[in-house]
Amino acid sequence: MEPPSSTSHVPARDVAGPENPATAGFFPSCAFEETPEILVEDRRWHCYVPRAEQLVRHTLAACKGYGRQPGSVVLSTDRVVRVLNGQHRGKHRPTNVLTFDPPFAPPPGIPGGDIIFALETVLREARAAGKSVSQHLAHLIVHGSLHLAGYDHHQAGEAREMEMLEARLLSRLHIPNPWKPQGKPEGMLQGTRQA
Repeated sequence: MEPPSSTSHVPARDVAGPENPATAGFFPSCAFEETPEILVEDRRWHCYVPRAEQLVRHTLAACKGYGRQPGSVVLSTDRVVRVLNGQHRGKHRPTNVLTFDPPFAPPPGIPGGDIIFALETVLREARAAGKSVSQHLAHLIVHGSLHLAGYDHHQAGEAREMEMLEARLLSRLHIPNPWKPQGKPEGMLQGTRQA
């Protein structure tokens, strides 16, 4: 899990829901949103992931019961993620996804935290793995949602648990297990030679 950030560039929501009677009445109930704010900071995302916002919502819905609903999802660039990664993790390079916990613990049922994606890194990884950008982004959305829920992969046991859960949640979306090696090309399976 990425370290909490109190300076995330996406403002956190101050809302209360019926699940938290202690704060009910402080904030208007109409402020509660079922889905996160989705920001597309670079329009190139739409070239590689048609209906990107719909993919984000659909993937987060598949995480229900395991992952945590973020307050926002930002489809950004390597440049932005490299700066954030340097500021918050001391790693001055881009990464595929960053998750940020909110500076406060949101009441149960209230979205919280941000998930930010780096376009060029996501494209590079999808191409290297021979996957569609949409499938790779869906995997990373699941990964980020699980990080927000407290799952991590710093030790072998927790990494294996997270990988198995990611595969299970992706199967809800009919996306192949990203941790299982893909088979040979069709021509190779049928015994034909590839040029």
